Amino acid sequence: MYVLLANFSFLEMWYVTSTVPSMLANFLSETKTISFSGCFLQFYLFFSTGGTETLFLSAMAFDRYLAICRPLHYPTVMTVQRCIRMGACCWLCGFLYFLLPIHLISQLPFHCLNKIDHFLCDSGPLIKLSCVPAPATEIICATFNSGLIFSTLLFITSSYTLVIRAVLRVPSAEGRHKAFSTCGSHLAVVSLFYGSIMIVYVSPTAGNSAEIQKYVTLSYVVLTPLFNPLIYSLRNKEMKEALRKLLKTVRFSQKHERNL
Repeated sequence: MYVLLANFSFLEMWYVTSTVPSMLANFLSETKTISFSGCFLQFYLFFSTGGTETLFLSAMAFDRYLAICRPLHYPTVMTVQRCIRMGACCWLCGFLYFLLPIHLISQLPFHCLNKIDHFLCDSGPLIKLSCVPAPATEIICATFNSGLIFSTLLFITSSYTLVIRAVLRVPSAEGRHKAFSTCGSHLAVVSLFYGSIMIVYVSPTAGNSAEIQKYVTLSYVVLTPLFNPLIYSLRNKEMKEALRKLLKTVRFSQKHERNL
């Protein structure tokens, strides 16, 4: 699990770095420009790291399934070498998966318009800049996005369905609590990430304004990576105790202010 978490943390740094620095620079700058090659480089890194993240979340769900449903086989099945090979496969597949959609979008004629109504180079705003309609490219991009999102989400859901069935068979309440606590942080991260990306890339968005799309994109570009370290840190007992002390201190100070 820690091998996968280390890869996931490193991936999150790449994921945030591909968009947030340029976004902050544009907010502080008056020009707000990006080159054609820079835009598509950001597009490629953003989609590749996002796709790799879905694969890592699936691998971590499989790891939890083995740990809870096959505990006796876990040390022999999920070895360090196998974890490293799984991580390498996630990186490779994630960075190869979106090559075709990105190539097709890059071949569209963009000489008519050059203003992107977004704070990053995303597939939807880029296709809208094309001088000619591109329904085939749009369908291919939607198919690739939906295929990756639904396949990994189905795998994660199936894994946790088996996990829940196994946990409910545990006779002791303490054993059930321990089993669920090992999965809670991962389920929270999955819910945050998939909940936001499905709104943008899967749900019908024709009636949504560009501003709504920006706010939803901001949630999984900035907020989700911001909350992920905190969510996983809550598994640590010292972190939980420090958080309890902080909440007690805040409550005491509020009560003291009211008494004054």
